[in-house]
Amino acid sequence: MSDEVEPGYVRVRLDLSYDGRDFSGWARQREGQRTVQGEIEDALRTVTRSAETYELTVAGRTDSGVHARGQVAHVDLPEGVWAEHREKLLRRLAGRLPHDVRVWKAEEAPPGFNARFSAIWRRYAYRVTDHPGGVDPLLRGHVLWHDWTLDVDAMNEAARALVGEHDFAAYCKRREGATTIRTLQELRWERRPDGILEATVRADAFCHNMVRSLVGAMLFVGDGHRPPDWPGKVLAAGVRDSAVHVVRPHGLTLEEVGYPADELLAARSAQARNKRTLPAAGCC
Repeated sequence: MSDEVEPGYVRVRLDLSYDGRDFSGWARQREGQRTVQGEIEDALRTVTRSAETYELTVAGRTDSGVHARGQVAHVDLPEGVWAEHREKLLRRLAGRLPHDVRVWKAEEAPPGFNARFSAIWRRYAYRVTDHPGGVDPLLRGHVLWHDWTLDVDAMNEAARALVGEHDFAAYCKRREGATTIRTLQELRWERRPDGILEATVRADAFCHNMVRSLVGAMLFVGDGHRPPDWPGKVLAAGVRDSAVHVVRPHGLTLEEVGYPADELLAARSAQARNKRTLPAAGCC
């Protein structure tokens, strides 16, 4: 994960999108399942006529079934390979990649850039419909149907208690050695003109299942099964609550990844590698 590019290599930033329904998530897997990383790395190797597979580093690993509109990755390519293929790389990738994944930009990254560690926020959207007739068939792969009428005001009231820096252990699937402290910068719901409810969820980073668990808790508030203060109480308890359901992945889309100014990229990357802790109770 070093930000130092090896001599003779160029770090290339890739901006991409994909429909996640037929992928087993982002990360290449040993068992050979179809993944976004695997498809792009294989395509890169083919179009550059390389014997070597150049490994991608991504801003946020998405789970099986999750979509991305504004995903970012980087790859370090030999200078000669980049010089030879840079002008036609996008068109060649478009011809080689399957139709459910696209690379929109491939540009030399500024010094200090790391797609994962330089990011200062990731913004997701989760889309739900409570229409009694269900989901529009043309949107069924991207919108969850919730078979109860939802109160957006109650959901936004619940969301306010979750914004800020907290230990989100109650809403995350724990991973050995990983912190569950995150800064949730934005969490809000709106009902679009077409009736679909859209959650905007933005944070410096997310732990495993965090967005889908938060959405699950707020849907329980929206349909009246829990009061608006319940998600905040679950957060404060710091343990998984069996009533918090991890909603299905197809309603979730990674919309955008934010980065600081070029001169701050390296500093941000170093900061993001530090394991965070919350201030002790009673501290100044």
